[in-house]
Amino acid sequence: MRFVIQRVSEASVKIDNVIYSEIQKGFLVLVGVEEADTKEDADWLCQKLIGMRIFSDADDKLNLSLQDINGDILLVSQFTLFASTKKGNRPSFIKSAKPDIAIPLYEYCIQQLSQLLNKPIKTGQFGADMKVSLVNDGPVTILMDSKNRE
Repeated sequence: MRFVIQRVSEASVKIDNVIYSEIQKGFLVLVGVEEADTKEDADWLCQKLIGMRIFSDADDKLNLSLQDINGDILLVSQFTLFASTKKGNRPSFIKSAKPDIAIPLYEYCIQQLSQLLNKPIKTGQFGADMKVSLVNDGPVTILMDSKNRE
């Protein structure tokens, strides 16, 4: 499972030209699910995300977590995070989980993050054609992969 975490001052998702979800300060997180992913992968990523200290403190050091700043999360599914570009110019998405695996794990992440943060998580809509807008604060963008726990 992969998370692309972007520290944002604002972010939103539009579906059919209508705002579906929006947040102010916090994280826009793109979520990719692979066929072999489990709840253990989701648990590890969710715990790391909530504890990640990438917001500035009074001394302008990256010492504060999402909880410390009372930030929000906008969680958006994105199967293209497992694109393979090894052959040719057309990416293959064969490693991306099918909806019967991906949807329950995506929903599990929403539930876990909501419990850990003690507030609702904003989301996109799985499988929809979404227009995602953001103001990346910093910019700060971090990639986490549950199979490569650096």
